[in-house]
Amino acid sequence: MSLDTPAPSVTSRRTGGSDFAELRRRVDDAGLLARRPRYYAIRFAAVAVALVATWTTFVVVGNSWWQLLVAVGLAVVFAQLALLAHDIAHRQVFRTRRPSEIAGRLVGNLGVGMSYGWWMDKHARHHANPNHEELDPDIAPTVLVWSQEQARDARPLAQFVAKYEAWLFFPLLCLEAFNLHWSSAQAVLDPKLKRRRLEGGLLLVHAVAYLGLVLAALPAGKAIAFIFVQQALFGLYLGCSFAPSHKGMPTLRGGTEPDFLRKQVLTSRNVRGSVVKDVALGGLNYQIEHHLFPSMPCPNLRAAQPIVKAFCAERDVEYAEAGLVESYRIALHHMNSVGAELRAASRAPAA
Repeated sequence: MSLDTPAPSVTSRRTGGSDFAELRRRVDDAGLLARRPRYYAIRFAAVAVALVATWTTFVVVGNSWWQLLVAVGLAVVFAQLALLAHDIAHRQVFRTRRPSEIAGRLVGNLGVGMSYGWWMDKHARHHANPNHEELDPDIAPTVLVWSQEQARDARPLAQFVAKYEAWLFFPLLCLEAFNLHWSSAQAVLDPKLKRRRLEGGLLLVHAVAYLGLVLAALPAGKAIAFIFVQQALFGLYLGCSFAPSHKGMPTLRGGTEPDFLRKQVLTSRNVRGSVVKDVALGGLNYQIEHHLFPSMPCPNLRAAQPIVKAFCAERDVEYAEAGLVESYRIALHHMNSVGAELRAASRAPAA
């Protein structure tokens, strides 16, 4: 799918701008942009306790294949740390830049081995141009492609993967954590990265502490199995948290695009949720509200959802939402359709 040109009803930036201003006024009047320090204090404490408890269990279990269960638990904790880093980057936790950067680097670089500065820059570009095939780094045609246009223009490896990417999607997500570590290591070598020596030092401390502890407690075979399981499930968890939000939604190309409100709403999908899903997905199940109000604290997104949905109905703006399993089905169906043309070409008899 693509949104090469907006429909006539969304071409006026002045009208769209006033739409968002009115929506923001309603959300602000409801007090939903206010900080939630108590919530984040509890969440930080809970994740910290879980991190300490998991590593303590690792030490107690020692040289045993039961460590693979510990790896599963540690993958969940790492994912929750990464989701906290996401909230910090959006200044949902702290209002100003300096404490956000300090906390973000501690949680991201030191906690999970991900460059906070690199990821924040990448994610900011995604928010500015969601699902824009030329501007959103999250749908850049590297290994996976997200439209038939991208598939036609992709490199040979991406074209090969595109034929079967619906089947390969979840296995490839298991490599996402390794990709984050590799990209972070590359980022700290780039002079453009702010405070790159600090970021590189924190990444090195994380790597030495993580690998040192695992290799000290386990023989080589079990250590490799532990690292692979933990990192693979960490990447899968993160990928499954972000994937339902935009995959299978319309994409943009070129310079013409809708106004801010419609650009954010029409390219995003909510996941119908519960409190359990809110915690598991870190509030990313309210993707529409998050994209409209990135600095809104995570626990306020649930209360903002009915306000935004009603407003979109008033303005005749399509508001997409689906169950969690259904959202994956939509994304996989879209990826399967992206590769259909390439699969048909490969089956065609040579002239």
